[in-house]
Amino acid sequence: MSTPILRIQNLQCHFGGLRALDGASFDVSAKKVTGLIGPNGAGKTTLFNCISGLLPKTAGTVVFKGVDISTNSPDKITNRGLMRTFQLARGCPRMTVFEHLMLYGRSQSGEGVIAALMGGKKVSIEEAELRDKALALAKRLKLDHVLDNLVTALSGGQKKLLEIGRALMSEPELILLDEPMAGVNPALVEQIAEHLKDIRARGCSILLIEHEMALIEALCDDVVVMAEGKFLTRGSFSEVASNKTVQEAYLGMKRS
Repeated sequence: MSTPILRIQNLQCHFGGLRALDGASFDVSAKKVTGLIGPNGAGKTTLFNCISGLLPKTAGTVVFKGVDISTNSPDKITNRGLMRTFQLARGCPRMTVFEHLMLYGRSQSGEGVIAALMGGKKVSIEEAELRDKALALAKRLKLDHVLDNLVTALSGGQKKLLEIGRALMSEPELILLDEPMAGVNPALVEQIAEHLKDIRARGCSILLIEHEMALIEALCDDVVVMAEGKFLTRGSFSEVASNKTVQEAYLGMKRS
């Protein structure tokens, strides 16, 4: 069995007496789409926040590509090649789609004041390459016709596509996607699903939170189930869908 790209071990996150994560442990396979499902309150988004460094962990470890990133800051985690999107698409209201994509380009020499002033030709070349990359990605995501639009002018589905584009600009090896199809019209849902298949085909790993089971079945190589802040089980979609414990915890069914 290949080495997992992400390993979560005994991850805990407590808010006073509330155990949002209560010892969750599982691996994420490289170059695969792993679905993460569970009832509301299972701890899925909290897990993403802890993995990406946005929330402090009470206990446990997160290992990415063999390196413990449990205490890394969000920017350091991003630079290591792990990106995440948010259920509610974020963005700067006064920035255009193109400016958002440019902002998230990886390893820009001109980010520092001194480098920007002294970098000269190197900075100019990098900026031109970044511009070409942003334009190509916008075309790939079918956002090229709204490049000059402010984020506030985008539809819900376009904002979700921009979230994915923002993540891809940093050339990640693993993307955590938090309900990328939530609130999106059916036509764009199909488009986003095709983009996720393309991302996987290009060798990027995906950990996907999604409530629509038809999408989980269509997109995921395997599925992890959480409940009450803990790992419950994993397997193929058909295996977890027929699991009695999953039916009780996730689907609200009772054993006869």
